[in-house]
Amino acid sequence: MTTLAPPAARFTDLLAAEWIKMRSLRSTYWALGAGALAVIAFNANAARVDAGDHPRFDPSQRDSVVELALRDAFTDGSAMILLLAVASIGAVTVVGEYATGMIRTTFAAVPDRRAVMAAKVTLVTAVMTVYGVLVAGVSFASTQAILSTRGAGVPIGHPGAFRVVAASALLAPVGALAGMALGALIRHSATTMVATTAVLLLIPAFITDRYRWTAAVRHAQPVNAWSRLVDIDYGHSPYTLVLRYQATVAGGWTTYAAWAAVAAVVTVLSVDRRDV
Repeated sequence: MTTLAPPAARFTDLLAAEWIKMRSLRSTYWALGAGALAVIAFNANAARVDAGDHPRFDPSQRDSVVELALRDAFTDGSAMILLLAVASIGAVTVVGEYATGMIRTTFAAVPDRRAVMAAKVTLVTAVMTVYGVLVAGVSFASTQAILSTRGAGVPIGHPGAFRVVAASALLAPVGALAGMALGALIRHSATTMVATTAVLLLIPAFITDRYRWTAAVRHAQPVNAWSRLVDIDYGHSPYTLVLRYQATVAGGWTTYAAWAAVAAVVTVLSVDRRDV
Protein backbone atom coordinates (compact mmCIF):
# COMPACT_ATOMS: atom_id res chain seq x y z
CA MET A 1 0.00 0.00 0.00
CA THR A 2 1.42 3.37 -1.02
CA THR A 3 1.35 6.18 1.52
CA LEU A 4 0.90 9.58 -0.02
CA ALA A 5 3.07 12.35 1.35
CA PRO A 6 1.16 15.29 2.80
CA PRO A 7 1.04 18.31 0.50
CA ALA A 8 3.63 21.01 1.08
CA ALA A 9 2.42 23.91 3.15
CA ARG A 10 1.42 26.95 1.14
CA PHE A 11 3.02 30.28 1.97
CA THR A 12 -0.36 31.64 3.03
CA ASP A 13 -0.63 28.75 5.50
CA LEU A 14 2.77 29.64 6.93
CA LEU A 15 1.71 33.27 7.27
CA ALA A 16 -1.44 32.20 9.10
CA ALA A 17 0.58 29.99 11.45
CA GLU A 18 3.05 32.77 12.23
CA TRP A 19 0.17 35.18 12.82
CA ILE A 20 -1.33 32.77 15.36
CA LYS A 21 2.04 32.49 17.12
CA MET A 22 2.50 36.25 17.27
CA ARG A 23 -0.96 37.15 18.52
CA SER A 24 -1.03 34.31 21.05
CA LEU A 25 1.96 35.73 22.92
CA ARG A 26 0.92 38.06 25.73
CA SER A 27 4.36 39.69 25.65
CA THR A 28 3.65 40.96 22.12
CA TYR A 29 0.68 43.02 23.29
CA TRP A 30 2.57 44.33 26.30
CA ALA A 31 5.58 45.35 24.24
CA LEU A 32 3.52 46.96 21.48
CA GLY A 33 1.19 48.73 23.89
CA ALA A 34 3.89 49.95 26.27
CA GLY A 35 6.08 51.08 23.39
CA ALA A 36 3.27 53.01 21.73
CA LEU A 37 2.19 54.69 24.98
CA ALA A 38 5.77 55.62 25.85
CA VAL A 39 6.46 57.12 22.42
CA ILE A 40 3.22 59.10 22.24
CA ALA A 41 3.50 60.31 25.84
CA PHE A 42 7.15 61.29 25.37
CA ASN A 43 6.35 63.39 22.32
CA ALA A 44 3.18 64.87 23.81
CA ASN A 45 5.12 65.98 26.86
CA ALA A 46 7.73 67.68 24.67
CA ALA A 47 4.93 69.51 22.83
CA ARG A 48 3.31 70.46 26.15
CA VAL A 49 6.55 71.99 27.42
CA ASP A 50 7.13 73.97 24.23
CA ALA A 51 3.50 75.12 24.14
CA GLY A 52 3.87 76.38 27.71
CA ASP A 53 7.10 78.19 26.88
CA HIS A 54 5.81 79.63 23.61
CA PRO A 55 4.57 82.96 25.05
CA ARG A 56 8.08 83.60 26.41
CA PHE A 57 9.85 82.94 23.11
CA ASP A 58 11.73 85.87 21.59
CA PRO A 59 10.92 86.86 17.96
CA SER A 60 13.79 84.80 16.50
CA GLN A 61 12.53 81.68 18.26
CA ARG A 62 8.98 82.24 17.04
CA ASP A 63 10.28 82.42 13.48
CA SER A 64 11.41 78.79 13.82
CA VAL A 65 8.00 77.59 15.02
CA VAL A 66 7.67 75.11 12.14
CA GLU A 67 10.99 73.50 13.01
CA LEU A 68 9.81 73.27 16.61
CA ALA A 69 6.51 71.64 15.64
CA LEU A 70 8.17 69.01 13.46
CA ARG A 71 10.81 68.30 16.11
CA ASP A 72 8.13 67.67 18.72
CA ALA A 73 6.17 65.44 16.32
CA PHE A 74 8.75 62.71 16.89
CA THR A 75 11.64 63.43 19.24
CA ASP A 76 15.03 61.74 19.47
CA GLY A 77 14.10 60.02 22.71
CA SER A 78 10.90 58.59 21.29
CA ALA A 79 12.79 57.24 18.26
CA MET A 80 15.12 55.34 20.59
CA ILE A 81 12.17 53.94 22.54
CA LEU A 82 10.45 52.84 19.35
CA LEU A 83 13.61 51.26 17.97
CA LEU A 84 14.23 49.23 21.13
CA ALA A 85 10.60 48.12 21.38
CA VAL A 86 10.26 46.90 17.80
CA ALA A 87 13.73 45.33 17.71
CA SER A 88 12.91 43.31 20.82
CA ILE A 89 9.63 42.11 19.27
CA GLY A 90 11.41 41.17 16.05
CA ALA A 91 14.04 39.25 18.00
CA VAL A 92 11.46 37.42 20.10
CA THR A 93 9.67 36.08 17.01
CA VAL A 94 12.83 34.09 16.28
CA VAL A 95 14.57 33.64 19.63
CA GLY A 96 11.36 32.71 21.44
CA GLU A 97 10.97 29.50 19.45
CA TYR A 98 14.60 28.55 19.92
CA ALA A 99 14.39 29.16 23.68
CA THR A 100 11.35 26.91 24.11
CA GLY A 101 12.45 24.27 21.60
CA MET A 102 9.30 24.92 19.56
CA ILE A 103 11.46 25.55 16.52
CA ARG A 104 12.11 21.78 16.24
CA THR A 105 8.38 21.14 16.01
CA THR A 106 8.01 23.91 13.43
CA PHE A 107 10.77 22.55 11.20
CA ALA A 108 9.50 18.99 11.61
CA ALA A 109 6.08 20.10 10.37
CA VAL A 110 7.56 22.28 7.62
CA PRO A 111 10.99 21.04 6.51
CA ASP A 112 11.44 24.04 4.22
CA ARG A 113 13.20 26.23 6.78
CA ARG A 114 13.66 29.16 4.46
CA ALA A 115 9.94 29.33 3.76
CA VAL A 116 9.21 29.39 7.49
CA MET A 117 11.63 32.24 8.09
CA ALA A 118 10.41 34.10 5.01
CA ALA A 119 6.90 33.93 6.43
CA LYS A 120 8.16 35.33 9.73
CA VAL A 121 9.93 38.17 7.92
CA THR A 122 6.86 39.00 5.81
CA LEU A 123 4.50 39.01 8.79
CA VAL A 124 6.79 41.06 11.03
CA THR A 125 7.37 43.59 8.25
CA ALA A 126 3.64 44.01 7.67
CA VAL A 127 2.68 44.20 11.35
CA MET A 128 5.48 46.58 12.26
CA THR A 129 4.72 48.85 9.30
CA VAL A 130 1.11 49.18 10.41
CA TYR A 131 2.28 49.68 13.99
CA GLY A 132 4.75 52.36 12.96
CA VAL A 133 2.14 54.21 10.90
CA LEU A 134 -0.30 54.20 13.82
CA VAL A 135 2.24 55.33 16.40
CA ALA A 136 3.78 58.03 14.19
CA GLY A 137 0.35 59.22 13.03
CA VAL A 138 -1.13 59.45 16.52
CA SER A 139 2.03 61.11 17.80
CA PHE A 140 1.92 63.72 15.06
CA ALA A 141 -1.79 64.41 15.59
CA SER A 142 -1.48 64.74 19.36
CA THR A 143 1.60 66.95 19.35
CA GLN A 144 0.21 69.30 16.71
CA ALA A 145 -3.09 69.52 18.59
CA ILE A 146 -1.19 70.58 21.72
CA LEU A 147 0.95 73.10 19.85
CA SER A 148 -2.09 74.47 18.00
CA THR A 149 -3.36 75.88 21.29
CA ARG A 150 -0.56 78.42 20.81
CA GLY A 151 -0.93 78.66 17.07
CA ALA A 152 2.30 76.69 16.61
CA GLY A 153 1.00 73.43 15.13
CA VAL A 154 1.32 72.45 11.47
CA PRO A 155 -0.90 70.21 9.27
CA ILE A 156 0.31 66.97 7.71
CA GLY A 157 0.29 68.72 4.34
CA HIS A 158 2.91 71.24 5.47
CA PRO A 159 6.24 70.89 3.62
CA GLY A 160 8.33 68.27 5.39
CA ALA A 161 5.62 67.07 7.77
CA PHE A 162 4.76 63.93 5.83
CA ARG A 163 8.45 63.01 5.58
CA VAL A 164 8.78 63.21 9.35
CA VAL A 165 5.81 60.90 9.85
CA ALA A 166 6.90 58.48 7.10
CA ALA A 167 10.49 58.26 8.34
CA SER A 168 9.33 57.67 11.91
CA ALA A 169 6.77 55.06 10.84
CA LEU A 170 9.23 53.10 8.69
CA LEU A 171 11.77 53.06 11.50
CA ALA A 172 9.54 50.39 13.09
CA PRO A 173 9.84 47.66 10.41
CA VAL A 174 13.53 48.43 9.87
CA GLY A 175 14.27 48.04 13.58
CA ALA A 176 12.15 44.90 13.86
CA LEU A 177 13.93 43.24 10.94
CA ALA A 178 17.31 44.15 12.44
CA GLY A 179 16.23 42.52 15.69
CA MET A 180 15.11 39.42 13.80
CA ALA A 181 18.46 39.11 12.02
CA LEU A 182 20.40 39.39 15.27
CA GLY A 183 18.07 36.88 16.92
CA ALA A 184 18.52 34.42 14.05
CA LEU A 185 22.30 34.69 14.36
CA ILE A 186 22.64 34.67 18.16
CA ARG A 187 19.60 32.59 19.24
CA HIS A 188 19.91 33.57 22.89
CA SER A 189 17.44 36.02 24.41
CA ALA A 190 19.65 38.07 26.76
CA THR A 191 22.61 38.23 24.40
CA THR A 192 20.35 39.23 21.52
CA MET A 193 18.84 42.12 23.50
CA VAL A 194 22.28 43.39 24.50
CA ALA A 195 23.55 43.09 20.93
CA THR A 196 20.45 44.85 19.59
CA THR A 197 20.94 47.81 21.92
CA ALA A 198 24.64 48.01 21.08
CA VAL A 199 24.23 47.73 17.30
CA LEU A 200 21.22 50.02 16.89
CA LEU A 201 21.89 52.68 19.53
CA LEU A 202 25.24 52.56 21.33
CA ILE A 203 27.65 52.08 18.43
CA PRO A 204 26.07 54.81 16.24
CA ALA A 205 26.37 57.28 19.13
CA PHE A 206 30.16 56.90 19.22
CA ILE A 207 30.84 57.23 15.49
CA THR A 208 31.90 60.67 14.32
CA ASP A 209 31.17 62.15 10.91
CA ARG A 210 34.26 64.35 10.69
CA TYR A 211 36.10 61.96 8.39
CA ARG A 212 34.95 60.39 5.16
CA TRP A 213 34.99 56.72 6.19
CA THR A 214 33.55 57.28 9.67
CA ALA A 215 30.90 59.57 8.19
CA ALA A 216 29.93 56.81 5.74
CA VAL A 217 29.58 54.34 8.62
CA ARG A 218 27.62 56.83 10.72
CA HIS A 219 25.22 57.73 7.92
CA ALA A 220 24.63 54.01 7.31
CA GLN A 221 23.07 53.52 10.76
CA PRO A 222 19.24 53.45 10.96
CA VAL A 223 18.94 55.89 13.86
CA ASN A 224 21.23 58.40 12.14
CA ALA A 225 19.36 57.98 8.86
CA TRP A 226 16.15 58.75 10.74
CA SER A 227 17.74 61.86 12.28
CA ARG A 228 18.64 63.15 8.82
CA LEU A 229 15.21 62.42 7.37
CA VAL A 230 13.28 64.21 10.12
CA ASP A 231 15.61 67.22 10.21
CA ILE A 232 13.73 69.31 7.67
CA ASP A 233 15.88 72.40 8.30
CA TYR A 234 19.15 70.49 7.95
CA GLY A 235 22.03 72.75 6.96
CA HIS A 236 19.87 75.90 6.83
CA SER A 237 19.54 76.83 10.48
CA PRO A 238 22.22 79.25 11.77
CA TYR A 239 22.53 76.97 14.81
CA THR A 240 23.30 73.86 12.74
CA LEU A 241 26.90 72.74 12.50
CA VAL A 242 27.45 72.05 8.80
CA LEU A 243 30.00 69.29 8.46
CA ARG A 244 32.10 68.44 5.45
CA TYR A 245 30.55 65.01 4.89
CA GLN A 246 26.85 65.65 5.14
CA ALA A 247 24.12 63.05 5.07
CA THR A 248 21.45 63.27 2.38
CA VAL A 249 17.75 62.50 2.28
CA ALA A 250 18.27 59.96 -0.50
CA GLY A 251 21.00 58.36 1.58
CA GLY A 252 18.62 58.11 4.53
CA TRP A 253 15.98 56.24 2.53
CA THR A 254 18.68 54.03 1.01
CA THR A 255 19.94 53.16 4.48
CA TYR A 256 16.44 52.11 5.51
CA ALA A 257 16.06 49.89 2.44
CA ALA A 258 19.53 48.37 2.78
CA TRP A 259 19.08 47.45 6.45
CA ALA A 260 15.67 45.92 5.80
CA ALA A 261 16.87 43.90 2.81
CA VAL A 262 20.08 42.64 4.42
CA ALA A 263 18.32 41.79 7.68
CA ALA A 264 15.64 39.83 5.82
CA VAL A 265 18.23 37.87 3.83
CA VAL A 266 20.28 37.09 6.94
CA THR A 267 17.19 35.89 8.81
CA VAL A 268 16.10 33.59 5.99
CA LEU A 269 19.50 32.15 5.10
CA SER A 270 20.89 31.71 8.62
CA VAL A 271 18.63 28.70 9.33
CA ASP A 272 20.43 26.65 6.66
CA ARG A 273 23.85 27.29 8.14
CA ARG A 274 23.27 26.00 11.66
CA ASP A 275 21.36 23.21 13.35
CA VAL A 276 18.42 24.06 15.61
